[in-house]
Amino acid sequence: MTQIIFLPHEELCPQGAVINAAAGITICDAALENGIPIEHACEKSCACTTCHVIVREGYDSLEPAEETEEDLLDKAWGLEPESRLSCQAIVADDDLVVEIPKYTINMVSEQR
Repeated sequence: MTQIIFLPHEELCPQGAVINAAAGITICDAALENGIPIEHACEKSCACTTCHVIVREGYDSLEPAEETEEDLLDKAWGLEPESRLSCQAIVADDDLVVEIPKYTINMVSEQR
């Protein structure tokens, strides 16, 4: 099992979280399965940027982003070189440290 450390996020996981995830699952699915309600407005179809995360450690263990993901990431709030869409970033064998940005661009969010 791979360990994913989610850094504290004011709303989604104020204390941060340490979870175990099987290789082959996406970061988004691992978060959701462990009670971290990361946004995923497009239902994980790589059509928005609401599940944007920054992989602070372990980034190189992930498969490279495909062109569609790269194009979408250009529109993400707070883009950094280690940014990924969590619905597309598949966990490998190396542990990860993940930061969920404070803001997301979601024009259809029903959360207020």
